[in-house]
Amino acid sequence: MFGFRSPSAAVLPALGLLLALSQCTGEQSSSVPESSPSRATAQPPSVGACILALLDTTAGAPSASRQLQNRSAVRALYGAKPTPLWSAADATAVLALLAQAPAYGLRPEYYHVAELRGRRDSLQQRSTAGQAARQARFDLGLSDAVLTFMRDLHRGRLTSSAAPAAPALPAPADTLRRGLAAHRVTAAVLACQPNHRPYRQLQAALARWLRQPVPPDSAAAYQARWALAALNLERWRQAPIADSEYMLINLPAFELQVVRHDSVLRRHRVIVGKPETPSPTLSSRITHFTLAPDWHVPHSIATREILPRLRTNPGYLARNNYALYDSRGQLLDPVQINWEQVTPARFAYTIRQSAGCDNALGNIVFRFPNPYAVYLHDTPARQAFAQPRRALSHGCIRLQQPMELAAYLLRRDGQQTQPLPSEEACARQPRPQDVRLRRPMPLHVGYFTCSAEQGQLRFHPDIYRRDEQPLRRLASASPGL
Repeated sequence: MFGFRSPSAAVLPALGLLLALSQCTGEQSSSVPESSPSRATAQPPSVGACILALLDTTAGAPSASRQLQNRSAVRALYGAKPTPLWSAADATAVLALLAQAPAYGLRPEYYHVAELRGRRDSLQQRSTAGQAARQARFDLGLSDAVLTFMRDLHRGRLTSSAAPAAPALPAPADTLRRGLAAHRVTAAVLACQPNHRPYRQLQAALARWLRQPVPPDSAAAYQARWALAALNLERWRQAPIADSEYMLINLPAFELQVVRHDSVLRRHRVIVGKPETPSPTLSSRITHFTLAPDWHVPHSIATREILPRLRTNPGYLARNNYALYDSRGQLLDPVQINWEQVTPARFAYTIRQSAGCDNALGNIVFRFPNPYAVYLHDTPARQAFAQPRRALSHGCIRLQQPMELAAYLLRRDGQQTQPLPSEEACARQPRPQDVRLRRPMPLHVGYFTCSAEQGQLRFHPDIYRRDEQPLRRLASASPGL
């Protein structure tokens, strides 16, 4: 006859984990024999044991960790020996914060707020059957929701190839753990947001706007405006500003601002690229500016716009203060060239416009390193600044009152004693003059179709049609991103 052989000591812990997993998930595990001592003698598992069982990925039953949105951060938060983390007060406070997700351009359904409230309410039932499992699911689910909200506040829900991603959130599990220990969870979560002025102003304006009553006949327009504000908060999370003083050009607003901490020191109207030649978004630093600049005409403009005029009248260059050079830099006479035989593909010339009243760059150009060969400059066509929509250039950005900005940069740089020439003197100056800045000025060029002005939402035209696709993505973004 064969006697019963008890499981070895190495097998019992594994059987216990499978049994805990079965009890905590409500699923029977076929790996645990009905007659095993673990099944016959096991006590109801603790909340910590249930959390560990739900996080375990080696057991045979489906694991809750496979459904987590922020799996690695949740595992780091609980560690190897999990214990429940959420007090009733902290849970109530953070659920209220998650319900306010629209004020931050996010949706409560991303964080399963309704389901978590239902789990919390089920913990108030008098029945103790399955209480540890219910508490474990609530604790784990709330931690996942909060860590996901922290991640979304920091870097956004979407990623974009057009903008650099925000820096990784440093140790979110440690940040949340400290907030729980100090019972300051809300403050710890909200500290994950970008801290620069444009983001904070837009978020505060959106929260204020949401507190206003919704007109009954404009629900669709209301939702569309919220979505635009949410999209632009998303853009700011992907391109945060770390500088305390900087220039910000918002292309759809046609405006340059000089910002220091929480104050806008200067505002200038700008002209930006046409939809077919859009100005790029970028971050750089203005290192110097050039007075009485020459304009080296880009090849695309020379072949598309100037070459057709030369075929009609080679004297066009001389009348507009242009000079023509060959590939070796030798000055040429455009009248001696048969322009009918020159094609854009065989245009081996350089065109340069000297300083003067008609120079396309005006009297001054601000230089900053960038891979797009664009710059910020004056213009002789100043009447265009009166137009409300100013997407008119080939990609470079034209600036109203540029000499005033140059004077500000010199004062900031400690060079206020250096006088700037008048516009008439610049036009007569025979050679360009570079003025170097000892303190380069950070420059950020962005694309934001919603901003904040005096605490109110301000909407701008989508001049380059960049809103439609990310709006669709945000509308369809599932809670499981």
